[in-house]
This record gives sequence, C-alpha cells and structure tokens, in this order.
Amino acid sequence: MPPWPTASTSRLLNRLSRYDVLHIDELGYLTLKPEQVNAFFKLMDLRYARRPTLIISNLDYSDWYELFQRKPLVDALLDRLQHHCITIRIDGPSLRVPDNDPRP
Repeated sequence: MPPWPTASTSRLLNRLSRYDVLHIDELGYLTLKPEQVNAFFKLMDLRYARRPTLIISNLDYSDWYELFQRKPLVDALLDRLQHHCITIRIDGPSLRVPDNDPRP
C-alpha cells in the first residue's frame, strides 16, 4: 500500500466506514506498516461519532504509542476513541487453555 491511499484503498475505507458495527480483534498482534497505520487512523476518523467500533487488544492505551510509532497520531486517535468510549479491562487467566485441559 503506498503512503497515500489509492483509489481501491479509499473505496475499502469508505465501505468499512459504513458498516453498522465494526469489530477489530487482536489490535497489536501484528506489526503495522506506516501505510497501514495511516489507513487505520483514516478509518477510525471516518467512523468517529458516526458508527460503533469494537476494538479488542491485549495492549494498554499507553502501549499504542509503540504500536503506531507516531505520538501525534496516537494522541489524536485515542482522543477520538475515548471521547465516546467504554473501556472494559479484563484481567485474569486465559480462558483458552483451562487448568483442567486433558490435552498434553
């Protein structure tokens, strides 16, 4: 993806911006390229105060600075996300591998 959105990227972002609800799972699991960071910010900006977005991440907000590598962008992104946001923090053991799992 080039640094500036191509026509196909813009169409995709516009389509995603119109979904009634967008669920983004495992934010921070993969390393993002600068153009992906730009696209993510643009998408969040398009959805801001218009449509609900559910973001699942193991990262605390403070870790987003390392993920996105651009402090001004993260400041603006978190400002938008937290403005109409409900944060649910879940602490505890993973439910994927219970202690009584019979697998070796």
